[in-house]
Amino acid sequence: MTHRSFVRISALAAIVLSGFFALAPEANAQTKKPEAAKPAVAAVEGQPTQLGTFGSWNVYASDTANGRVCYALAIPKERLPANLKRDPGYFFVSSRPKENVRDELSILLGFPAKEGADAQLVIGKSTFVTTPKVQANTFVAWLKNPQDNAAVIDQMKKNPLLSLKVTSKRGNALTETYALAGFGQALDQVRKACP
Repeated sequence: MTHRSFVRISALAAIVLSGFFALAPEANAQTKKPEAAKPAVAAVEGQPTQLGTFGSWNVYASDTANGRVCYALAIPKERLPANLKRDPGYFFVSSRPKENVRDELSILLGFPAKEGADAQLVIGKSTFVTTPKVQANTFVAWLKNPQDNAAVIDQMKKNPLLSLKVTSKRGNALTETYALAGFGQALDQVRKACP
């Protein structure tokens, strides 16, 4: 993916994150070395600064009115069925120290999910339940049991892929697969930038 694509992704992420971080529930609270911090977009309050790229993951920090926000994000490696149209999807791991939130997992789906239906996050031989909800006019999936957060992160460090299996509002069974190469280094960078 080109730098221009990452700039677009980070700008979109900043817009979306500013909306759903404000609404986020409190309970949800490898391949190359990090590059020097470079602005991904104009240096404006709330705009993200890219801190590095680690395999499939990019790390950003943003100083907002509510304090510093740091996050690693990845886009799906594969979206099945491939012929269905949907907006971009993103997997985030974020920290907001001022709000005492660390390593929070969330997934922007890029499509409306079936109301009331849980989704499955599959990593290796483990499966975790996520609950898609509408926040800031966007469908976001959160872990149904926040106490699973540490176990999911542990599995993400040990496995090459994770898949989200979710049913769309139209009844389509969708699978979004994310590559986990570089995730451990990306998470370390998030923790360093938002101690």
